[in-house]
Amino acid sequence: MAKRLRPLTDERPKCLLTVGSRTLLQRTVDSLVGAGITELVVVTGYRAEMVRDFLRAHYPTLTIHFLHNADYANNNNIFSLWMTRPYTEGQDFLLLDSDILFDPQIIPTLLRTEGSALSLNRHELGDEEIKVIVDDKNQVLEISKTCSPQEAIGESVGIEKMTAEYSSALFPELEQMIEREGLVDVFYERAFERLIPQGHTFQVVDTTQLFSIELDTVEDFENAKKLIPAELYD
Repeated sequence: MAKRLRPLTDERPKCLLTVGSRTLLQRTVDSLVGAGITELVVVTGYRAEMVRDFLRAHYPTLTIHFLHNADYANNNNIFSLWMTRPYTEGQDFLLLDSDILFDPQIIPTLLRTEGSALSLNRHELGDEEIKVIVDDKNQVLEISKTCSPQEAIGESVGIEKMTAEYSSALFPELEQMIEREGLVDVFYERAFERLIPQGHTFQVVDTTQLFSIELDTVEDFENAKKLIPAELYD
């Protein structure tokens, strides 16, 4: 519902806010299409019909599977990811949050990386970021808002590539968390952390040199319009 972005989101979901001539959602889908992606699974919540109408109008030739997280006011993104199980379990797939303004080159950079991979931005860290701590092989050891800013090497951008092997392990863990433990209102990074002791993690890909910013507040949105490189502002 992006309450911190009100009044910008009073009448539209965050992903349909515009930077330059395109919405965040359009920029994301254009990046995926540019990297050769032809099939999307889109989980909607707040003002779902606007998202569906927009994508159908702008991308009539794409294969798009729409799922609706009806209790979006009480469920976090872990539940939205859980809903995609019929399409993504045992498959290679990309996971993207819908509120990121980013350089399209992040997508092919991740796709070229062997194994499951996570995009990371190095900058000064505070309490709000999803922070990442790695081992000596540059693989994720911890990923959460609460891990130590001093030990973390940067912030997760919110774009991950998952292999079929990883997704085969992910969904049984999500089933345990959601169906048995009732953890519907947590970030999906909690599942990522629980998979690490089971031998499933991400290779960190440093994409600091490629622009990315998460948009949570009106201030974020205004800063993004100032910070985005000129060549991306179209």
